[in-house]
Amino acid sequence: MRELVPVPMQDSMGDDVYSGIARAAGLLWCGRERADAEAGNSDTVFVYFHPSSNFVNHYALTPTAAQGVDAVGVVTRYAGNDTQVILENCLADIGSVIRHLREVEGYRKVVLVGNSGGGGPAAFYQAQAETPTVRDAPGGGGTDLTKATLPPADAVILLNAHAGRASLLSQWLDPAIVDENAPFRRDPELDIFVDRGDTLDRGWVREYRAAQLARMERITAWVRAQQIELDERYGGTVPDMAFTVHGTCADPRFFDVSLDPSDRDPGTLWGDPISANLRPTTPGSTSTLRSWLSQWSVTDSNGYGPDCLRHVSAPVMVVYATGDKGCFPSMAQDLYDSVRHPSRKLLPVKGAGHYFEGPSHLLTGAVTEMVDWALSV
Repeated sequence: MRELVPVPMQDSMGDDVYSGIARAAGLLWCGRERADAEAGNSDTVFVYFHPSSNFVNHYALTPTAAQGVDAVGVVTRYAGNDTQVILENCLADIGSVIRHLREVEGYRKVVLVGNSGGGGPAAFYQAQAETPTVRDAPGGGGTDLTKATLPPADAVILLNAHAGRASLLSQWLDPAIVDENAPFRRDPELDIFVDRGDTLDRGWVREYRAAQLARMERITAWVRAQQIELDERYGGTVPDMAFTVHGTCADPRFFDVSLDPSDRDPGTLWGDPISANLRPTTPGSTSTLRSWLSQWSVTDSNGYGPDCLRHVSAPVMVVYATGDKGCFPSMAQDLYDSVRHPSRKLLPVKGAGHYFEGPSHLLTGAVTEMVDWALSV
């Protein structure tokens, strides 16, 4: 049976959360599926994490519990609110959850599972839990991780994960947009939404990639300038401001699957590419100045998974679905290759999609291998 687990936060939500009721409560409400409710907690618990998705009803909780291991789906202070995510504060929330599960719930072994956009932040968490160095978020407003309570996980699993939110957006930004305030003014030489055939010219792809990074750096420069102007105008009383980023779902790999070969079909996780590119439901489409520097800027974000994993001593497993339209094999390989010790495993799940669409045995089989591995390390 699914139950809610209230976890007291170790710090104040501040103005990160719109709801005054939630701020006053100071609780993170997580979802738990027990392996055996009558017998009490299992020895080991899997903690499924994403910085902003609500994992109370995560698809892997029930199959994990069926393998004899309790499963908890984390909800951070930013549940359903990508706009304001500051990764350093998410790490404080994970720390609160792991501390609660160990000290209050009595679990002996905690396995942190970073799913999808939770992969990079999970690696970031474990690196900081083992050796804390970050004292604030890049743009301010972040937790001092050298003073926070960050109990290390006993093992880390990265499930259908990309390398990090900034890395992902740098490869998804639409470089044909030449004016951030006029999304329909487009550079035809960089427009991927015209017919360019099934196989994209590799030289053009290199130019496209360079233009994506250039656009990201233009946005980052604007963000820094806005922070300075806010401070000059209001003397530090207005710490942050929201803005919109148009065109956030235009990765060439959505069109040409040979660029990062796998079992996937062309397309995006959000359906039609043109619609996905402009709808405000894709990653990075709305942000704040501080959030941009923490989670979306490749030159500023601390959440790049491969860099973090180089400092992780705990066992690491990387699991990826070969039919995933959002996280590709090269991303999983980069994460795996970054682990500097032999206690690591790379597991492809053939035929599965990002959310394990398809036959149920694909999910149950993957979870079985995850649990078997976690109990053996």
